[in-house]
Amino acid sequence: MNFNKKLFLIFIFIFIITGCSQVDEEAGNNNQLGNPKAVGMVVTANPIATEAGLEILRAGGSAMDAAVAVEATLGLVEPQSSGLGGGGFIVYYDAATKSIDYYNGREKAPMGIKKDLFFDDKGNKIPFNKAKNSGLSIGAPGAVAVLKLAHQDHGRLAWKDVFSPALRLSSEGFPVSARLHGSIVSNENKFYKNIKEGPTELYDYLHLDDGRALPEGHILKNPKYYKTLEVIASNPDDFYRGEIARSIADSAQQMPNGGKLSIEDIANYNAVKRDAYCSKYRNTTLCGSALPSSWVSVSMVMSILNEAPQFSKEGADDPENWTLLAEALRITYADNNQFIADDDFVEVPIKGLMSKSYIKERAKLISRKSANNSIISGNPWVYQDQQASLDYGIDATMDNHGTTHFVIVDPQGNAISMTATVEGYFGSLRMAGGMILNNQLTDFSFDYVDEEGKPIANAVAPGKRPRSSMSPTIVLDENDDFLMAVGSPGGRNIISYVAKTVVGIMSWGLSPQEAIDLPNMVAKTEQVRIERNRAKPAIIQALRDFGYDVFESEGEISGLSAILKTEDGTLRGGADPRREGTVGIIYNNEL
Repeated sequence: MNFNKKLFLIFIFIFIITGCSQVDEEAGNNNQLGNPKAVGMVVTANPIATEAGLEILRAGGSAMDAAVAVEATLGLVEPQSSGLGGGGFIVYYDAATKSIDYYNGREKAPMGIKKDLFFDDKGNKIPFNKAKNSGLSIGAPGAVAVLKLAHQDHGRLAWKDVFSPALRLSSEGFPVSARLHGSIVSNENKFYKNIKEGPTELYDYLHLDDGRALPEGHILKNPKYYKTLEVIASNPDDFYRGEIARSIADSAQQMPNGGKLSIEDIANYNAVKRDAYCSKYRNTTLCGSALPSSWVSVSMVMSILNEAPQFSKEGADDPENWTLLAEALRITYADNNQFIADDDFVEVPIKGLMSKSYIKERAKLISRKSANNSIISGNPWVYQDQQASLDYGIDATMDNHGTTHFVIVDPQGNAISMTATVEGYFGSLRMAGGMILNNQLTDFSFDYVDEEGKPIANAVAPGKRPRSSMSPTIVLDENDDFLMAVGSPGGRNIISYVAKTVVGIMSWGLSPQEAIDLPNMVAKTEQVRIERNRAKPAIIQALRDFGYDVFESEGEISGLSAILKTEDGTLRGGADPRREGTVGIIYNNEL
């Protein structure tokens, strides 16, 4: 590439950043000044992906069309977090029917594995990092299947046409972002640099010939990904049954530390459409992804807050409101840890967990005076009108922090909230067809029984989908019209991040951007973690005074995105400054 062309591409990249990162305040001010109002919006963790979604909307595409373009593009520009070698969950609002659909694209475990997948020949548990950075961790990818399934229902443009942005970027190249460069550098010690250690394709892809990490602004092409996209755009079934499937299986099985994923596992993969879970919060309806997602836990937090002592009118400025949120989170995590798993394989008391009576019982654990240091899982089976066939043990699932989230609303009012992932940063560290392959199987509990010998609900099993904390959410108003779409990456912290943002907007009266900018607080046990650089000292001290062991973190790895529809129909968006999130806007005078 000549110097002038490189400069031009960098200029375009800067233009995208400055043109798309118009946060909610700008959209609101435009409307206040009598200017055209925002009627379509794309919010992603990367400015190039945001622009890809806008391109499709401007071409007349639906929110679903734009979502396919966004996810295909994120696999290029944010490969450390998601891509077509991984999976995800989709929650979609159809404006014409006022209905919510849920699509499950969670990866599946190979059929050839056993319950001791993560144990060595001597019966010792494999170290977590060794397991996740290996072929053992790779499940059959679901991203392509779930996008195709949802597109069949809600796409407006031809399937092949929505890949045009990603095809162009993979062929012509794109500038490496500051975050991608930083992710390469911070994970430098994990990459395989020698074939004796493992496949080196990812290292070669992310480094210059002299071994340096790709610098910010470097124009990166991916010809292998281009060929993969061509196949998918022509016939997505060929992804699961052709040469791409063979290359995925070969990469997963490559020694050392090869796994069991076969071409048959990939060919037999299926995405699933199911009813979304919905619950009430104040005068709104919250809807989200069903199992094996953890959205039911987001629902529980909000439902508990319905029944608990109410927030004061001071909202985010009142430290006591933060202690109330922390207690609701702690109660919810206790149940999440015990019960949430793939309900195709184990019984899960969803009816009980979402029962108003059970929620009232759990809300009684909250006091305004001090932290409850004896919170354990409850017994939702009583409210299920049945008892579990098994008494589940205490979970032993580890935590990963990859993943991405985006929200889109098209000018017709359709909306999508999608969380997608390859699991940990750069997934399994293995590639195929220009894609990074997931390490989703490490979302299972490594142990299959607890110390008392009780079976763990989220244990490994052939064909099973691992539990996920991904919780894409759509909120409807009292007339079942779209009100808000929100979600976040962040491993098991997702529940906390999403709940905080919903509370900030729905209860504390903040704009999407203001709510996202609030300090992230994670409360799973007696220790409460909160961002030092965002939390007011009075809030931190109040948490300590309440009885918590407070850890002041330097920052949380969220990637929140949100779109809110105001009373006059204007859209307001928010993107997480903790990543490279941007808000892209379609105004009514563009239509």
